[in-house]
Order: sequence, then structure tokens, then C-alpha cells
Amino acid sequence: MNYRKFGNTGAMISALGFGCMRFPEYEKDGKWYINDDEAIPMLLKAYEDGVNYFDTAPYYCHHNSEITVGKALKEIRDKVMVSTKIPVDKCKEAGDYRRFLEKSLKKLDMEYIDFYHFWGLSKEEYDKSVLGLNLLEEARKAKEEGLIKHISFSFHDKAEYIKYIIDTAESRGVPMETMLVQYNLLDRSNEEMIQYAASKGLGVVAMGPVGGGRLAAPTDLYAKLTGKPSISTYELAFKFVLGNPYLSCALSGMGTMDMVEKNVVIGSSKEGLTQEEWAQLGESAENLKKFSELYCTGCAYCQPCPAGIDIPKIFNLYTYHNVYGLTDYAKNEMKNYKNNDGKTIEHCKDCGLCEDRCPQSLKIRDELKRVEDILIKQ
Repeated sequence: MNYRKFGNTGAMISALGFGCMRFPEYEKDGKWYINDDEAIPMLLKAYEDGVNYFDTAPYYCHHNSEITVGKALKEIRDKVMVSTKIPVDKCKEAGDYRRFLEKSLKKLDMEYIDFYHFWGLSKEEYDKSVLGLNLLEEARKAKEEGLIKHISFSFHDKAEYIKYIIDTAESRGVPMETMLVQYNLLDRSNEEMIQYAASKGLGVVAMGPVGGGRLAAPTDLYAKLTGKPSISTYELAFKFVLGNPYLSCALSGMGTMDMVEKNVVIGSSKEGLTQEEWAQLGESAENLKKFSELYCTGCAYCQPCPAGIDIPKIFNLYTYHNVYGLTDYAKNEMKNYKNNDGKTIEHCKDCGLCEDRCPQSLKIRDELKRVEDILIKQ
């Protein structure tokens, strides 16, 4: 296994981290359980092969993930790093920080948590809960008492707010120490802020290295991007993420022993991308998008749509189909979008505001009709 410096935490972290949100489960009498006979050997196998970072959360696997992680790692507690999270959106008063922390410690059956994340932060939730309820001070107290080792956050908002979170926490004397963010070859929106976080001494972990499954599909994407013989898109995805010099670890949600074994091979490989290859690969991916006959940059100037149509999302799904060959994924996501009451061209008010705002001068209404015909009807 390859290891990297984890920011200024003093830890060396495995290049591959174990995301504990996809354990095998079963239902009995209306309740969900983790199949520990399968999940625990997976966790121990990963450890034996060098993985030392295990990431869980209170609600993973129907609220059972922390329990299984605790069982598996109990005998090797001092040899691994455990990450879990506080649901800040559920915090209504300062004391809720300690309440959630103690609940996780109990479920894990551990005396401390190595990396305790403010979970899934947006700027709004950060201002409302973390700052508004003075949860940073609660985190500082927990760290002083040895209940947590490091103060961390995971993030789901516009990339520029990462800097705001890091800087305001630092200004209040309770600096963030590690960060967990979405990052992969098809979604590089956090790339600049990943570098900023690293420059401030934070260890950075990437979630979604295979793009929620998009990059797990077998395609000739590597050949398209490089002109070289194909490698598995799955391998390409991990190599690209781990090729970023400002990242410490790629987190993968693993649900089978086969996934563990395959991911360990990649995390242990000595044949990573050079910095030149990494930069060229990223540039090639961006350039490939431009060859689409529908070149939407995702700027979102067309938003908000009066009819509620998420135009950038629909056009991005078309890019997965048209540019990267991820057709099944694109169609499934379009189906999910509609099933969740996502608005489509049939809801269009024909006002033309989107086209007036579009810097690319796209004929958005016509393109929506064409794209939806392909992703929905074909």
C-alpha cells in the first residue's frame, strides 16, 4: 500500500481509504441489519493489505455502519484511523455536539474518534449551525478532552465556500485539520480549493473517485483521452484522483471482497501517473467535452428557470452519453431526475430567458427537446 502525508496531522494515510457506507445488508421482520459475516472480513482484509483509514457515519447502512466498524477494528484500534461525522443539520443547540459525539463513540465502542467531521457542510448550514451554535468551540473542547483527535469537515456546496469555511474556522482559533470532498475526472469543480486546503495544512480525502459509478462502467474513455491502448475506466479514475499531488487519500465505498481486493491493487500500485501525465489527462478530458455538438459549460447563467428545469444537469447527462459513452448511466440518471419530480421541456413556459442569458448562445429549448428524446425516449 502507498502512504501519504496527511496534511499537518502528523499521520501517514493509506492512498486507499475504506468508505463504510455500502456493506452487505439484509432485512428481517422490517428491520435492516449488516451481514457482519461478510463485512467484518472485508474490513480486516483491507487492513491486512495496508488500508489504515476507515470512514463511517451515523446514518450509513440504516444506522448500523458504526457498529460494524467498531466490531471489526476493536482489536486493532491503535493501528487504524477512524473517521465519522456529526449531522450538523440536526443540531439545535450547542450541547447537541456532545450528544451526537457520545452516541457515535458508544456505537463504535471506542474511547476516541480520530477524525470527527462536520458532515456535508454547505455555507448556509455552516453559518447557521457550526458558527451560529458555536460548535467549533464544542469541537475544541472535545479535542482537549481526547474524545476526538482532529477536527474535520465534509463538503457539498459551491467550491468557493471551502475557502470561507477554512478561513473563518482558522480566524476563530479552531482550525480545520482535514477535509473530505467530491473529486473525480468528470467533476473537478473542487480542484482549486483542494490545492488551497493543502496549502493551509489540511489533509484532503476525495470521495466519489469513480463518480458515483459513472467511471466504473467499461468504456474506451482512456483511449479517447490519450490515444493509447485502453485500460479499465475504473483504474483510470483512481489513477487520476491519486495523481493529484494535493490529495492524501481516495475513499471508496466497498461492498464486496472483490472490490476490496481490486482497490487495494490500485492503491498499492507503483505505476501511477506522472505529474505531466496527470495534467495532460485532465486537459484532455476538458478538451473532449468541447467536441460535443452541445457544449454547455455548466455556468448556470440559465438558472433559475421559471419552470424549474435543471438545464445544466440535463445537458451534463447528455455529455456523459455523447462524449464519454456512459449512456446507461446517463439514461438511468435522467429517469431518476424525472421520478424525483425533475422538470423537463414539457414544463417549459417558452419564455426564452435561458437563451437570453446563455454565454454560449445555445438554442436551449430546441436542445432540451433533442436531448430528452435521446435520454428518455430512445
